[in-house]
Amino acid sequence: MNGTVITTSDSSLQRIVHIVYALHALGLAIGALGAASVVGSFLFGWPSIIAVIINYWYRSQARGSWLESHFNWQIRTFWFALLWAVVVALVSLPLTLVVVGIGTWVLGMALLGLWAIYRIGRGWLRLNDGQTMPMA
Repeated sequence: MNGTVITTSDSSLQRIVHIVYALHALGLAIGALGAASVVGSFLFGWPSIIAVIINYWYRSQARGSWLESHFNWQIRTFWFALLWAVVVALVSLPLTLVVVGIGTWVLGMALLGLWAIYRIGRGWLRLNDGQTMPMA
């Protein structure tokens, strides 16, 4: 654990971060296995909505600890996914008039879904190893 001592507070916050990663992973899995898209389920499914609420609720308790980077990583993953989904929609919608928009929509959302899977997986693995997340 990088030589850090985990206090009871850190331990419970670490459990919360695990729960948030699990909720995001559940949202991604529902999208991958269900009728919704991966990114659509990640952004608009109840597991990820609950995860973001939990992130904001507990983030202040993690300030100054190594877990703060995970809270920020999770929040940024959600909001950047939403931002890029809007960009893909804004680009694809006018292009549907010439049929190309369907392809840009499918490709954009598929790539965004893979990106979200990567971000949640990478964060969860680093949490398990007791490592902080980079600022990006």
